[in-house]
Amino acid sequence: MQNQPKATRFGLIRHGETLFNRQKRIQGHSDSPLTTTGQEQVAKWSRMLEAFHWDRMLASDIGRAVQTAQLINTRLKLPLVLDARLREQDWGRWSGKTVSQIKQQQPQLLDRQERAGWEFCPPDGETRQVVLKRSLQALEDAADRWPGDRLLVVTHEGVIKCLIYHLLGRKFLPTEPPIIKPYQLHRLVVTTGGFQLEALNAAALSGN
Repeated sequence: MQNQPKATRFGLIRHGETLFNRQKRIQGHSDSPLTTTGQEQVAKWSRMLEAFHWDRMLASDIGRAVQTAQLINTRLKLPLVLDARLREQDWGRWSGKTVSQIKQQQPQLLDRQERAGWEFCPPDGETRQVVLKRSLQALEDAADRWPGDRLLVVTHEGVIKCLIYHLLGRKFLPTEPPIIKPYQLHRLVVTTGGFQLEALNAAALSGN
């Protein structure tokens, strides 16, 4: 009997707090540096994450995710690979704006988009379906490249939501109750049977 392929496990986390986060501005593919609070957050996370014994780290190539990964790696010292497919959703012309500004400027368009579910697409941006396709492919390729490894993935809220909502069969509608808590580690596993959500909100990064 041939040996069964080992399960590959992924831990998903979002980057630390940025200036745009504090200002409640949409970032998308644009960037904003980590605040002092964000840097302090990440320093605490690295101590907690060390206990999971990761083999390597994947990260979005957007600055805030790279900065988060590098700060974590001052302690974990893992091989780090950047992947553009793990970028946040492209919010196009809405990048840099606050949701309040969009509600004032384009209320009808925003309302239609919020009810579009997986087809939500900001002007000149991309849909959540596209985000799911590229981020899922990034993880599938990583599982093929490093079978049986434990990979810490530093990415963005939109990517994490797309992956988890897909695995749970959610429709991405505003009527669905929120299930993802802020600043948590979420765990996925991939085997010959495909991806599964191993643990939602598996551990608070602050350790609380």
